[in-house]
Formats: sequence, structure tokens, C-alpha cells
Amino acid sequence: MKGFLIAVMCLFAECCFCVIPLHGQKFVHPGMLHSQADLDFLRKVVGEGREPWASAWDDLRKAERAQLSYKPHPRGHVARGPYNKPDIGAGDFLKDGVAAYTTALQWVALQDRAYAEKAVEILNGWSYALDSVTMGDSKLLIGMAGIYYLNAAEIICHTSRVWKRKDRKAFERMVMDVWYPVICGFQPTYNGNWDAAIGQTMLCIGVFMDRRDIFMKAYEHLLDGESNGSIRHYFSPDGQCQESGRDQNHVQMGLGYLCAACEVAWKQGFDLYGAFDNRLAEGYEYTARYMLGEDVPYVRYRDFRGKEVFGPSISPKGRGKFAPIYERAYHHYHDRCGLDMPYTGKAVGRSRIEGQGTSHLSWGTLMNAGYPAD
Repeated sequence: MKGFLIAVMCLFAECCFCVIPLHGQKFVHPGMLHSQADLDFLRKVVGEGREPWASAWDDLRKAERAQLSYKPHPRGHVARGPYNKPDIGAGDFLKDGVAAYTTALQWVALQDRAYAEKAVEILNGWSYALDSVTMGDSKLLIGMAGIYYLNAAEIICHTSRVWKRKDRKAFERMVMDVWYPVICGFQPTYNGNWDAAIGQTMLCIGVFMDRRDIFMKAYEHLLDGESNGSIRHYFSPDGQCQESGRDQNHVQMGLGYLCAACEVAWKQGFDLYGAFDNRLAEGYEYTARYMLGEDVPYVRYRDFRGKEVFGPSISPKGRGKFAPIYERAYHHYHDRCGLDMPYTGKAVGRSRIEGQGTSHLSWGTLMNAGYPAD
């Protein structure tokens, strides 16, 4: 896959789809992972019962976190240590975020007010309870979980009248007074999946709060910031990832978080997807090719500080275990831009149906497969 050819084709696609820059304009709402057109399409395909959405919808509906009987577990203090040890409410924080997002999607698809109310129950529970997130993995935890809560909030706020103004203000206070001070400095010297996770949530904070300064801070950092998690530094031009020598599980985390960030930016008129000759596409193709059993070129990686990281060969750890991260990237590069993504396409076949996740975003097939090329 030639980066120059991809860049030209994606530029053509951009022109065709009339992506308009945000500069000087208001934010689009709903406008994080899902636009209003996406939500309308979800309702349409659920009603029609066609594949692959029918199977993906059935998967969602059976999930524990999709049920109206689901009980959230908000608390005042959450702490997460390295590799989730210790876990003081961190697992509950993540699971409840998934539940809020999942019930918000069901509200959209079914127009059953009870699901909107369940999403609000979860959002309110945490908004009024949480006052601190601490320990070594606090930034990563907020980066992974925050995008769920914020997308649920965005959907409910802009598609229903269920959420009371005072409760939304409590949510905003939690986001700005508890979450944002933890993540606002990023974690640039850590492995790149950290800043990718932080960046996806920070973009969403900017959108939800109508804070262009926060949005642009995250956008510029993810684009070419001095960080192992920026698109400039996470990938070599041939697609090798900063964590390719570490293990493929973390590589797929970095890819998935960056792809989610690119989607949020795209919804607001910014093309992070196309940055540096579609470097993210190269990363997906490189990783999918290796995951599918083929050889790929590898050189020991030097991070943005010039420091060598990991070993002299690509890591086989996690090889063949496909994370649910491929549908969104394939939708953008193949469906929107008309690009050939052969290895990513094969990975979609291995990972479909992309269902419920925690460290990876949930419901990738339902919310991305075959969507109109907006």
C-alpha cells in the first residue's frame, strides 16, 4: 500500500464528502463517535433486521450492561494501580460507562424512554458521587472510560428531554473538576496507547463542553505532539507501531484509541485519519498483516526522544488474537475514502461481530459496518 496514492484518494474523498473545518464555527451535535445521521441509520437497520446488524444487535441486547435491571456502582473515590492492581472501583467505573453508552444506543434504536432514563441514572450516579480518581493508572482509566460516558451524555443530551439541566451541570462539574485536571497534562513518555486513550476522551470533553480550546489541545497533541501517542510518533511510515515490539494486545489498544479519536475529529471537520499520508491506515494494515500470519519488516523502535524501546524483533505475544478495533477503520478508509485495505478487511472478517468491550470500545460492528459514507 503506497502512502502517496492513499493520500491522493482520501483527499478526493474528503472533497466529495465536503468535510468543513471547525475553525470559526460551532461544534456539531451530536458529534463524537456518532452523528445524527449515524443514529438515524442505527434505528433504520435495527428496524429492518438485516445482517450484519441483526446479529450485532442481538449481541448487544443479550449483554448484561444492556439490561434495564443493570445496577450501577458509583462511588466517591476510584483508584487504579499499574495493570489494574489494585482496583478500587476502577472496574465498576469502566463497566458503568459501557452500560451508560449501551443503554443510550438502545434509546436511539427503540425510542423507549426507559433506556434513556437508565443511561441518565448511571450518568447522574457518578456525577453526584465521584470526587477523585487516583493512583498510577488514573490517566489511562479516565481515557478509557471517559469516552463511554461522554458519548452517552452527548446522545442523551441531543436526542431526548430526559436529562434535567441541574443533573447535566453536575455531570459537567465531574468532567471538568474531577476528570480533566487528571488528564490535561497527558502522559507523553509512556507507551503510546496512554496518550491515545487520553486524547480520545479529551476531544470528547471539548465537544460536549463546547470548549474549542480543549478540543484543539487534544487534536494538536494527537496529530504531532511530542508524545509516543501522537500519530507522528506512534507509527513509522511503513506502519510499524511504537508498541509492535512489546505485544500485539497493546498495539491494538493504541490503534483503536487513535481511530476513535480520528472519528471524533472527523465528525467536527478535522481529518486526523489522513495525517502523514494516512499513517493510521498504514498502522492498521501492518498490524493486521502480522496478525494474519504474514511477515512484516521490523526495526527496533526509537521513541520521540530517540530512546530505543523493546527488543530487536516484533513481538509474537497476542498474535492472532484480534481485538474489536477494525470495523471503524475499515469503514473510514474503505467505505468513505474508497481505499484498498486488504489486511484490515480480512481482520474485520476475523473480529466480526465486534461486541461488548471495556478497554476497547463496544459495538463496533453495529455502529460502523456498512454505514453511509458521511
